[in-house]
This record gives sequence, C-alpha cells and structure tokens, in this order.
Amino acid sequence: MLDYSHNAILVVASLGVALMAGFTGLYLTHGANRLDSQRRKFVVALAAVILGGGIWSMHFVAMLGLQLPILFYYDALVTLISALVAILMVGLALLLLHFRRRTMQTIVGAGVIVGMGIVVMHYVGMAGMQLCRPVYSIWDVAISTVASVVLSVLAIWVAYDNRTQRNILLGTVCFGVAVFTMHFVATGLTDFVVSDVPSGAGPELNNQVLAMGVTVSVFLICSAFLLTGITFIGPSQEAEPAGDSEPAHEPELSVLRAGVPFEREGQTFFAEPYRIAAIRAEGHYTILYMDSEKLFCPWSITEAETRLLSDGFLRAHRSYLVNPKHVSCFERHKDNGTCYFDGVEALTKVPVSRSRLADIRSALGL
Repeated sequence: MLDYSHNAILVVASLGVALMAGFTGLYLTHGANRLDSQRRKFVVALAAVILGGGIWSMHFVAMLGLQLPILFYYDALVTLISALVAILMVGLALLLLHFRRRTMQTIVGAGVIVGMGIVVMHYVGMAGMQLCRPVYSIWDVAISTVASVVLSVLAIWVAYDNRTQRNILLGTVCFGVAVFTMHFVATGLTDFVVSDVPSGAGPELNNQVLAMGVTVSVFLICSAFLLTGITFIGPSQEAEPAGDSEPAHEPELSVLRAGVPFEREGQTFFAEPYRIAAIRAEGHYTILYMDSEKLFCPWSITEAETRLLSDGFLRAHRSYLVNPKHVSCFERHKDNGTCYFDGVEALTKVPVSRSRLADIRSALGL
C-alpha cells in the first residue's frame, strides 16, 4: 500500500469549483418552467453540462492534489467517459425536475440520480488511473454512495422545494458539500497499490495534460458563474420571461419592492405576488383573489400580466391571470382546460382557453 497526502490549496480549490458549478447550474434553471419547451431543453442541457462538468472538474482538481510516492497517469478514454457519465446523469435528473410534475417523489428521485452520478463519475475516473491501482471494498463503495445520495437529495430538495434565491444559495452549499464530501470520503476509504501493467484502452493522459484540460474546464465554470452571479445580484432578481423583453423601468422596480396594490376601506395596501392565486379582469381594473378575499386592484389585466410575468403569473384566459403555484388540480377538456384552487374561498376554478393551454400545462409541468 502506498502512503499518500493531499495538497491543501487544491483541496480548497476543488470545493470552490463544486460551489461555483452548483450555483451556476441551479440558478440557470431558475424560471426555466416558464420557457417554451425548446428553450427549456436548451437551458436544462446547459445546466447539465455545467453541473456534470463541475462534478468532474472538482474530482480532478482534487486528484491533481493527490500526492503519491510514484508517478502515474490516466487513460484518456476512461477519463472522458467519467465526464460524460456525470453530465448525462445530472441531465436526467434535471429533465425529471423540469418536464415532470414536481412532487416530493420527483425531487427525491432526481436527488438520488445526482448522487449516483457523483459516485459513478468518481469510481469511473479512479478506474482510469494507470501504474497505480485504487483498492477498495464493496462496503467502501456503499458508504460513499450513502453519503453522496443523502447529501444530493438534500441539495435538490432545498433548491427545488421553493425556488427562491435563498433556497438556491442553500442548495448550492448542499450540492458543493455533497460532491466534496463524497470524493474525500471515497478517497479516504481507498488504498493505492503499484500496478506495473497498464490496462488503459485509450491514449495516455499525464498530470500536465490533465491539468491543462481541468484548467480550461474550471475557467469556463468560473466565467459562467460570474455571468450568472451578475443577474443574481442585479436589479431583476427573477428569471427573465420567455422571448425578448424591454429593459426594466423604474416604476416596475418600485412595484417589485412594494408589491401589488389593492384597495380596502379607502386605503391602498400592497400584496406580495406569491400570495395571490389569480387575477380577474373587471373592466379597466382587476380583482385579486388572495386567501378568502376578493380585492380591488387599480391595474388593468394587461398591466398586471406585464408586471407579474417575472413572478410566474400566466394568462389562462382573456379575463384571467393565474399563479401556477396555487393551482391544486388541472382538468384537460377536449380543446381547453380548467385550473382548480384549494384554500381560495372566493375562487374555486379558472377556465383555460385553447390558445393558453400549452403554456399553462408547461408551467404546471404537464
């Protein structure tokens, strides 16, 4: 058995890579369910590459910091396969989250897939080592798998149970810790022995070449992190709506801070958009349906649709806007549909017109 140690700087750097990739991938998909199917697929694919590439990059940054008393290299084909496995498995998890109804079972299933993806990527990547063979038992793999799956389920649950900025940040921490913990738990349970006979199927990949490849990968992750981070801390803190949009004007920014206006007993109050289940046109004004109340709002239905698009509200009918987060049941008819609401005493259902059916079903994950 060979003695080994780790370079502390690269250990810390590997955690940083995992956190940056986690934030970028999780925030990139924020608001993806409001996009049309093609754009949503593109966003999911891009997020899968970033998250899966982040898992791979974190692993090999840490492996570059692995200090053994012998020289060793990697099989290039196996190393490439390890990256593709991570991307594909994370992509499968994101497809479940963004193209299926998001229930607790879906969230847990996606977390399990991500956790297994981390494990498979790690052990496939380790199998690519040449002139030095990793040795571990089935119990070592089981312990690493449990750690990875539990932490990954926690990360996906935190990030997707409620898609707020706070949840995305906490999910980022959980994701980074999941990847980092799995790697070093598995490595700590692994012994290394000298292997005189190379068993690689592809060309050799020494640490110098690997370092250049990992550097490029980390550079791309850092760039994506910076670009995504600017939108996170900028004035507009929600995902952009589908299609081209005009720059935000100052009155809209003040509405985002104040909420949706409604009148009660001669006074104007402001409601948080997430509390509103639906909005109905009433001439040149609108009625808000919130909890057990019907409230008068000075906005027109068109103004409400424009201002609340970034909060997830969708036009279900020419006279109605709905908040998909409050829809408890959806019924499909021949060429239209109906959204049902629980806990909203003043409103039980809203009709969905044929032209709006596809958007509503997409927002509901159907």
